[in-house]
Amino acid sequence: MAEKVLEVIGLNKRFYQKKKMFQDPIPPVKAVTDVNLTVYKGETLSIVGESGCGKTTLARCIVKAIDSNEGEVYYHNRDGEKIDFLNGDKKTFKKHRKDIQMIFQDPFSSLDPRMTVFDIISEPLKANFKLTKEEIEKKVSDIAAANGLNINYLRRYPHAFSGGQRQRIGIARALVTQPDIVVCDEAVSALDVSIQAQIINLLKDLQEDLGITYVFIAHDLSVVEHISDRVAVMYLGRIIEIAKTDDLFFTPKHPYSEALLSAVPKADPTEKMERIILEGEVPNPMNIPSGCHFHPRCSYATDKCKKEVPALVKIGDNGHESACHYANELNLKGV
Repeated sequence: MAEKVLEVIGLNKRFYQKKKMFQDPIPPVKAVTDVNLTVYKGETLSIVGESGCGKTTLARCIVKAIDSNEGEVYYHNRDGEKIDFLNGDKKTFKKHRKDIQMIFQDPFSSLDPRMTVFDIISEPLKANFKLTKEEIEKKVSDIAAANGLNINYLRRYPHAFSGGQRQRIGIARALVTQPDIVVCDEAVSALDVSIQAQIINLLKDLQEDLGITYVFIAHDLSVVEHISDRVAVMYLGRIIEIAKTDDLFFTPKHPYSEALLSAVPKADPTEKMERIILEGEVPNPMNIPSGCHFHPRCSYATDKCKKEVPALVKIGDNGHESACHYANELNLKGV
């Protein structure tokens, strides 16, 4: 059985707005609702869904960039210890902060324009380790070279680099502490297609060499298919399907997953695309529909879907899970 490296249990995040005088109470924005995930050592778990479904909020809660309202995140370190990453004491959190790192979406705004590339990459080392100047310089040079950066340019500032090079700087900063887990938040979405391919191949090579585990946040399913071992689909803050990549792409078990997959471009230009157009808009996260959150836009919905919230349950013996009342009955199309 694969070794667990990260467990997310019952994670919830709500955003509250301050009520003005004489104003009715404002309901909270339910960004993440009761998310449960298990990530295994050395794998890439991708999380996909429409913009606004809660992917980035979930990622930031996992690394404790923002505080969650309820839930637990457990990190299983290399010594076999189970670390409470969210609710543990500050000393424990500081000790293991270096083991879970994040690559941010925008390769420019996530880098301090007043710092040189060397200072940006070396900052996590200075914060987490007691190293000599020579040791820091060697580690920064090694990780920069591994990320395809010219070590002669490390004293330059971020504005002197292209988008792809800036993303490599962000990756180098995340990997310099040799973390076990890296959360990639739309790590290639702001890049050109050719640069995307370079960064994806770089991430895969580094994973193979260093044994890193990735939680990969994305909305481009073509990228997800290429890099992932498993895929989790989010809708309105909930995980509604999770499966191995091939299983989800070829035999989806949730109507929302089927609709997402229908939008994936075909490699053959002569093949006709049968796009599934979802009716209506994504519901307001301040006023989530009763029952299955997807039922107002689902062509398969029944009265049961409007009343009962479907649980995320196993479908078969291959680790495929779906939150649909009719997952075993529907014959849904994949790519």
